[in-house]
Amino acid sequence: MKINICLLYGGKSAEHEVSLQTAKAVIKALDTNKFAIHPIFISNEGKWIKGPELLGPIENVKELEFQNGGVEVGPNALSTNLTPEQKGSYDVVFPLLHGPNGEDGTVQGMLELLNIPYVGNGVLASSAGMDKVIMKNLFAQAGLDQVKYVSFIRSTWVSDPERAYHQVESEISYPCFVKPANLGSSVGISKCENREELADAFVEAFQYDRKVIIEEGVTAREIEVGVLGNDFPECSVAGEIVPKKGFYDYESKYSDGDTALIIPADISDDQYNELARMAVKAFKALDCSGLARADFFVTKEGRIIINEVNTMPGFTPFSMFPLLWKHTGVEYPDLIERLVQLAMKRHEEKQSIIHTF
Repeated sequence: MKINICLLYGGKSAEHEVSLQTAKAVIKALDTNKFAIHPIFISNEGKWIKGPELLGPIENVKELEFQNGGVEVGPNALSTNLTPEQKGSYDVVFPLLHGPNGEDGTVQGMLELLNIPYVGNGVLASSAGMDKVIMKNLFAQAGLDQVKYVSFIRSTWVSDPERAYHQVESEISYPCFVKPANLGSSVGISKCENREELADAFVEAFQYDRKVIIEEGVTAREIEVGVLGNDFPECSVAGEIVPKKGFYDYESKYSDGDTALIIPADISDDQYNELARMAVKAFKALDCSGLARADFFVTKEGRIIINEVNTMPGFTPFSMFPLLWKHTGVEYPDLIERLVQLAMKRHEEKQSIIHTF
């Protein structure tokens, strides 16, 4: 019997296009002898469109939008859209959604209510990992070393922008990075060297979220580690990102490929052991499951600083997460299968919890 896997992708998010690229790559990696692939596309407007079962790779992401031949459905399709021969619901759902309305715990909560196994992190880890302010607060509680940071909601900034800028300059200084708190893929991020750039960066970031975070800029190497597992997570080799531009922005990640990814990173055994220790500690601090990518800064003095954890790292050809595991000895198709197994194991464990007293 094939495993009926539903791929959810697209979504109402600024990272919609990233999600399509991820879906294309995952479809190519899935073994159709083992999996029956059922795609559901979520448009930018929030429409759910179910396509026919996929029997092979997709050449163009536009094909994944099912503008002709798709059937508009709703979230209930996740539990009722299979034929009786295929059983009533999918065996597992793989949410390939990045950013708000997908990676932030909203879809995960729906899947919990439907009691369907799903790949990746649960509601708490997804929502805490999406909000960079909450994430950093949890890291601070766990004793993980971080850069200095402050945050603002839009209404506070609108009421007194000068006060916000002054707080950044007094507590963080320049250079600094301004980011939407609830977004990934470097969307809406700006590097600031002065007050004028800071003011522009606030305007840019607040287009994508009601909350922004401002982080201290440090001169450091960017090192990333993949984490895989549930209660007993394992770490991949470390990889280094060497952007040719000022920082690892959206185009570097998904468009121009103008960034060197060095795997494994040239670090000492002691440095790797500390990175792995911190990655697992961060994974557990957020109560992660399935997968995560932990991002660090390593200064020339040897200080190791955690930057963030991505609870749904991309699977595009330029993405670090699958490359890290490939260099660790886990090929892409095997990585997908391990994630599905972890999802089913977690779901099975939850079924043993009693709900009466």
